[in-house]
Amino acid sequence: MTKGNNQREFFLDSIRAYLMLLGIPFHLSLIYSSHAWAVNSATPSFSLTVLNDFIHAFRMQVFFVISGYFSYMLYERYERHKWLKVRLERVAIPLLSSIPLITVPQFFMLKYFTDKLNGWNDFSIYQKINVTIWELVSHLWFLLTLSLLTTACFYLFKKIKALKSNVAPGPINKMTGLGNISLFFLLYALCYSAAHRIILIFAPHLLSNGLFNFVVMETMFYLPFFILGAYAFKYVWLKEIFLKPSPLAMLGSLLLLIAYMLNQRLLAHSSYMFELEVVIKTLLGILMTNVVFSFGHRLLNDHSPQITYLVNASLFIYLVHHPLTLIYGAFMTPHINNNLLGFLIGLVFVFSCAFALYELHKRVPLLRFLFSGKPQ
Repeated sequence: MTKGNNQREFFLDSIRAYLMLLGIPFHLSLIYSSHAWAVNSATPSFSLTVLNDFIHAFRMQVFFVISGYFSYMLYERYERHKWLKVRLERVAIPLLSSIPLITVPQFFMLKYFTDKLNGWNDFSIYQKINVTIWELVSHLWFLLTLSLLTTACFYLFKKIKALKSNVAPGPINKMTGLGNISLFFLLYALCYSAAHRIILIFAPHLLSNGLFNFVVMETMFYLPFFILGAYAFKYVWLKEIFLKPSPLAMLGSLLLLIAYMLNQRLLAHSSYMFELEVVIKTLLGILMTNVVFSFGHRLLNDHSPQITYLVNASLFIYLVHHPLTLIYGAFMTPHINNNLLGFLIGLVFVFSCAFALYELHKRVPLLRFLFSGKPQ
């Protein structure tokens, strides 16, 4: 590693931007996959199902490692109360702004132009509130998770910062290789799965509760990835484990992806599918962090105006792509018989509209603030 920990590492910015932009092919391929969604093509595509599974299996785990890395980097630079203010502004303001501007209109589009909310008038008050929470948070869930992790790390990062930089605490000091890291994360995944099973047995209604899932289940799943990113900033040797290319990590990622897809199909109607998925996605997240970091460090570690543009645009593009994808799926997909052609046209449509909207919103200071949280 040639750059010090106090310098911005462009490859991580690039990876984070690309992971955000992968949300577009992810949701578009979801239309054409064998997975049920708000809008689906008449017949599923095997290749686009594979693409969808591949993106979904690792993307957000790697994203939260990078988010933890950058969050702790800023924590080292700012006074902790200022850090909390700045970080919450960056994630909470776009979250709160996007609900009335994006997901509320999206909710009504789903209600009146898709079959997703069929039977709405027959729902109980609780069901209507619960469904509304699911749909209003929607693809914004990661901003909610980041807000909660940021709040929790206001306290956790204080403990990390107090540690000596040359002495790592347990169990971090035992994470000397991908194997050891994977083992610790496997143990966490098993504990998480056990907790899920206990809830399923004694309070199954909680698992269909949107607020509980977003606030508790999602946050607890991504917490160790976020903390791992923070420790990777503090201890260079830990980061270098992920920067060193590993053929075994690539092979393991391939095998885990196959296991993920088999689990989706063979255990689709089993109550154990979720627990097994947690284990697979946790391990895949660690191995793919190595794969993505090592390739990104080699290929993307340069500063360029184009990458800066993508980094700046990626959050807004992600926020608006979801309703654009649903519009495409509801109104255009039924008229295109070829799945691959429909997917490619969808990519052009969503990316074009999203970037056009990004350029328009840049010209309105209030919108720039609402969708970035940055003072104008």
